[in-house]
Amino acid sequence: MQKKHVVIAGGGAAGFFAAIACAEANPEAGVTVLEATAHLLAKVKVSGGGRCNVTHACFDPRALAAHYPRGGRELLGPFHRWQPRDTVAWFDARGVTLKTEEDGRMFPVSDDSQTIVDCLRQAAMAAGVEVRVNCGLKDAVRRETGGFHLALTSGETLDCDRLLIATGGNKSSAGLTLAQKLGHTIEPPVPSLFTFHVTDPRLQDLQGVAVAAVEAGVVGSKRRERGPLLVTHWGVSGPAILKLSAWGARELHDLGYAFTLVVNWVAPRTAEQAQAELVQARTANPRKQVATWCPFGFSQRLWERLVAAAGIAPTAPWTTVSNDALQALAGQLTHGEFRVTGKSLFKEEFVTCGGVRLSEIDFKTMESRRCPGLHFAGEVLDIDGLTGGFNFQAAWTTGWIAGRALAGL
Repeated sequence: MQKKHVVIAGGGAAGFFAAIACAEANPEAGVTVLEATAHLLAKVKVSGGGRCNVTHACFDPRALAAHYPRGGRELLGPFHRWQPRDTVAWFDARGVTLKTEEDGRMFPVSDDSQTIVDCLRQAAMAAGVEVRVNCGLKDAVRRETGGFHLALTSGETLDCDRLLIATGGNKSSAGLTLAQKLGHTIEPPVPSLFTFHVTDPRLQDLQGVAVAAVEAGVVGSKRRERGPLLVTHWGVSGPAILKLSAWGARELHDLGYAFTLVVNWVAPRTAEQAQAELVQARTANPRKQVATWCPFGFSQRLWERLVAAAGIAPTAPWTTVSNDALQALAGQLTHGEFRVTGKSLFKEEFVTCGGVRLSEIDFKTMESRRCPGLHFAGEVLDIDGLTGGFNFQAAWTTGWIAGRALAGL
């Protein structure tokens, strides 16, 4: 194979995977990874609470692509070439076995993200990849003869035949600035995967309470998401909220993260269905106090708050509760409105909606359609997935495809 020098800007998951794929496919290539900070694979290290949610046990490309609010259509083809099954096999071949949890998330059996960090670093070293820390990409100029002349944050200059930008989706990412300079359109980055700030007497002091299957939405929007909801000390979180934040990332940003959240605690029941069940409960348990018996099987403490919010006295027996009161309670159960006044990141994970416009990328090679020899991988692109290992899978997939193309394959 032709000897060439490949530079990869970004020492995260996508950058490392691309570097390894390139160096293994073309041992003659000189591959250099530039990381602006002192910390390689920093996001891999902190993800999944320090366990690293490597990927998700979803092995059908079309089903997998449905978990990406942005980029799903473009990733469909790449997922036919590299999907979670390939990721599992790749790590297994290098001595790292992954396990699947009940919700489909996949972690190393060690439950330690350092296992993944070490595996990637060892694979890069074995493939002959040069890794430089505290040395970022400051500027890139395309040469008339092809390739790029690079200026590094260390003050050095460097020439390369091909360049991959995998600097992540952070708004301050130098990669986005360089991509724009080299002819690309940048979709403005805004947060995705965040939790909601809610201060409401119905939820006060209920942190830790979880409801297994709610439907959550935004008043004034058609978007609705289902899944577990978790009450936190600052508001609400859980898969239903995170999905809503991901699919509605730009809309919620435009609202300034101030909007009304609507929650159906007993989904998929309608208000009429919930009221009918409440009438049945009144008939079956006339002497029991309403507040002490929840017919829907969720948290007793939350049930007590919703009963009170419906205007029903805590000691009232079921037999004394009017149809109007049950209708009010059904409304609290199926259409509870909560004012959201802000957001918080989901744990240590930072995922953005936005980045390099996808129509400007050839997803067969991850090469720029605007600047020959320039490739992209990972979250620097306008790609983001739901929580559960999907963002890392996009990094592995786009990194592998880019790496093979950088190698000349």
